[in-house]
Amino acid sequence: MKRKFIISGGGTGGHIFPAISIANALKKQLPDADILFVGALGRMEMERVPAAGYPIEGLPVSGFDRKNMLRNIKVLLNLFRSLVQAHRIIRRFKPDVAIGVGGYASAPTLRAAASHGVPTVIQEQNSYAGVTNKLLAKNAKRICVAYEGMERFFPKDKIVLTGNPVRQDLFSVAPKTMEAYQFFKFDPNKKTILVVGGSLGARTINQSIIAGLEQLSNSNVQVIWQTGKFYIEDARKAAVAFSSARLLVTDFVSRMDLAYSIADLVVSRAGASSISELCLLAKPVILVPSPNVAEDHQTQNALALVQKDAAVMIKDVDAKEQLVNKALELIVDVAELNKMSENILKLAERDSADRIAAEILKLLAD
Repeated sequence: MKRKFIISGGGTGGHIFPAISIANALKKQLPDADILFVGALGRMEMERVPAAGYPIEGLPVSGFDRKNMLRNIKVLLNLFRSLVQAHRIIRRFKPDVAIGVGGYASAPTLRAAASHGVPTVIQEQNSYAGVTNKLLAKNAKRICVAYEGMERFFPKDKIVLTGNPVRQDLFSVAPKTMEAYQFFKFDPNKKTILVVGGSLGARTINQSIIAGLEQLSNSNVQVIWQTGKFYIEDARKAAVAFSSARLLVTDFVSRMDLAYSIADLVVSRAGASSISELCLLAKPVILVPSPNVAEDHQTQNALALVQKDAAVMIKDVDAKEQLVNKALELIVDVAELNKMSENILKLAERDSADRIAAEILKLLAD
């Protein structure tokens, strides 16, 4: 009997990579399974999922506009249309299990699935659960989480600690490999800072690096600065005066495995997916949580590491003044870097996609 699964959610790489990892893990266990993704029209998943080899259907759903309440009339209409469409998809596809990974599309899809008696699984990536997942939890059969203490938000008997699935290609390269230094044309005898703001970039991190370019230039440190596509022009203009072989400015790092390999210190937002990667790679990190996310969950993610001496956090509003100074102070403190590396590795959850797939497959036997 061919099994069918719906995986819903997306919006950012942090949701899409785990979703595809779960699909791949299910396919490994059940090669003939049918897997359909349901995403939000116009969002990143509508391109990334087909590129990974899976079909996807889009819903006209979007987030609430907290600044312009009138726009939410259209948001509510689209949410209603998305629910109707999600019911049609569930009736037509008849999934055995529906999985939500977060993002706009997961709410209508999982609501529709539960109302048709389809078992649902939630993957909560953050240390602070979002409103949508808290509402969906009532009907969920399993809730796969990445942090301890999530019984604050969900029924304890439904929670399974699995961690967040991450991109497996990041682990194929050894630390400090000569191939990586050659790829970036960097010196293996110098310390390297990797600055990354997610798939789209992070304005504050980029502005902070621009403000600190002179300090970075006067140091003996190498910098890989991934700006994201929206900020590359401003970054390149600002970097012209400080051009050197020690500063690489790029909108996108095609070989993030090689970048991580030589990074002595990482500067990053505090998205759940990024943190999971950093834990598994044992990378010392300065986290600058984005203030522009629901329930300020990035700050909660960062604090979960800071409380274990596994990361340094700088608030978004303080980053311009403090970020580069702190990075240059940390990069020469070998004892502190080693301590952070050891502590962050203790928080790593391995084989997360396989563990989530195992929980999903258990529901087929129930």
